[in-house]
Formats: sequence, structure tokens, C-alpha cells
Amino acid sequence: MTQLVQSLNQFNLWDKSIELKRNEYLSTKGNTDTNLYFVISGSLRLFVVDEFEEHTIRFGYKNNLIAVLDSFLNEQPSDFYVQALKQCELKVIKKSKYMDFIFSSKENIKMWQLILESFVLQQMERERDILTSSPIERYNRVLKRSPQLFQEIPSKYIASYLRMTPETLSRIKKS
Repeated sequence: MTQLVQSLNQFNLWDKSIELKRNEYLSTKGNTDTNLYFVISGSLRLFVVDEFEEHTIRFGYKNNLIAVLDSFLNEQPSDFYVQALKQCELKVIKKSKYMDFIFSSKENIKMWQLILESFVLQQMERERDILTSSPIERYNRVLKRSPQLFQEIPSKYIASYLRMTPETLSRIKKS
């Protein structure tokens, strides 16, 4: 991913930069958002809401790419929200411009394929953890995989991501 971002920077392909205040939404349910974002600073969460609660699906923080992936891929309205957890600065590229860049060389296509493969594998690992692992195992795996998460993201959102209560997360962290 670093190489891809370096290429986007090198060719100055970003359409614009935007800033979000803490708790401001980048995207809400029902919107079609086909942009790709690079997080310069701050942190965001991608979540879905059911009738009872919010469920955090993913985070984005400094030096991460983030997108409303369902909408990015199928160009349809999304069920997801993306909210700034801290003040954020983001670079933005439109999907059409991004895909033109990706298909401009075999190397770029390979990079994009590797990013998508990595994302799918991360999602599969997370789903497996949620379905088969204890809260302590889920916490330890995320801590090992993404230690930066615990510096960037408030505990209540990490608890939601791990499918546990904030109190359970607090007890696990203390033990």
C-alpha cells in the first residue's frame, strides 16, 4: 500500500484534501461514496447501525487508505457510516481517476490486487475471530495485529469492533 500511495503522491493524482472535525461524518447510510481516501492525520471508524446498536466494522488512521468499500465497488448507496473520531485531514481521489491510474500499468494492477487480497484476508480473519474466539483471544490477536489501534482509537469503539462491552474490554486490559 505504501508504494501505491507514493505513486499517487508522485503523480499528484489526489483531487483534493478535506478536513473533518471530531465526530463529523465523512459518509452516512444511504449515500453513494465512490471516493478513496488517504488519512494524513486523525482517525475514523466505519460502522453500521441496527435497531439496537452501532457495530464498528473498521478503522482508519494515519497512513491508511479508507473507503466506503461497498459503495466504492458497486457504486450503489451504502448501509455504512464513516465518522471522524479525531480531527482528520484526508486526501481524496475519485474512483474514475484512481481506476485509470490502476489500469495504466501491470505493476499498478498487481498493487491493487495485493491490497484487495490483503483486505479480504483481514476481513476473513476478523470474522473467524468473532465467530470462534473468546473475548481475550480476540483482544490479543488485534493487539498483536494492530498495536497502533490502541493508541489511536477510544476503547468504547475498540470494544464494539471486538464485539464486547466496554466493561469486558476494560477487564481484559487490566488482566
